[in-house]
Amino acid sequence: MHANPSTTDRTPQVADAPPDNWADRYAPESVRPYLRLARLDRPIGFWLLLLPCWWSVGLADVTLNQPYPNPWLLTLFAIGALLMRAAGCAYNDYVDRDFDARSARTASRPIPSGQVTPSEALAFAAICALGGLLVLVQFNAFTIKLGAASLILVGIYPFLKRFTYWPQLVLGLAFNWGALVGWSAVMGSIGIPALLLYAGSVLWTMGYDTIYAHQDREDDLLLGLRSTAIRFGENTISWVGGFYAGAIVLWLLAGYLAGTHLIFFMAVVLASLQMAWQVTTMDTTDAKNCLRRFRSNRDVGLVIFLGLAADMILSRMAGLS
Repeated sequence: MHANPSTTDRTPQVADAPPDNWADRYAPESVRPYLRLARLDRPIGFWLLLLPCWWSVGLADVTLNQPYPNPWLLTLFAIGALLMRAAGCAYNDYVDRDFDARSARTASRPIPSGQVTPSEALAFAAICALGGLLVLVQFNAFTIKLGAASLILVGIYPFLKRFTYWPQLVLGLAFNWGALVGWSAVMGSIGIPALLLYAGSVLWTMGYDTIYAHQDREDDLLLGLRSTAIRFGENTISWVGGFYAGAIVLWLLAGYLAGTHLIFFMAVVLASLQMAWQVTTMDTTDAKNCLRRFRSNRDVGLVIFLGLAADMILSRMAGLS
């Protein structure tokens, strides 16, 4: 694989990447196009993919009265999320390359800007997916099969915006598969808390990705593409608020059935306040406003995970387990 250095020089960053991101500041010039292809200059997606996995591992460990989430499993999921997000982004950019070239926000991505060829992007996706497979086979047999099943959703997602206003639903189903896989990695099966966690996380994704999609609403309309941002239009705030409210209720139920305590519930309530801030301050006509609120969902996820870990540790110290 190679990148054209002169092209890279002309396009030093992807348009919506943070200006001080580590990849564009510190990585060698020759690998930057692939780091951009993997979205490592915009790591928010990595966190949004990883955190439901970590929540699920933690909830499963709660049911087994473990004192903290399994560090080995957390590490495996971190590596797997990094590799599979890279593979998914490269594949998605390959499928969308012609549309991306015609949208102001995405024209600077590696394929349409000429930093990486389509065939190089596919090869990169395959290499990352192989690495993800090597991580997946570290789990039990049920989890391996369950994890592999997610590839169906990953494969069809990029095409849906051509046919339906609900691609965010399938993104949610695919992106939060880890909420099931994390539980099965611990338990070897699927439990009701995992299903509730998964359903809540799907609603969460539908909310935050609708906010994200408003950045491209006008371009998508011109290109004939569809999204929940277009479907909801002026009612977006109500829809996103409903998705977020449903997510909170389902997460609380998942925690209750798994056996969590007050600290976890307080963490979810704290996360709900952040989500309420997103909804009440959202301006769907301002791309920067939408991007900031979308990115802030990493904080939602971290608050819930840290609250869960603290709940486990402090509950064990207090003799509540």
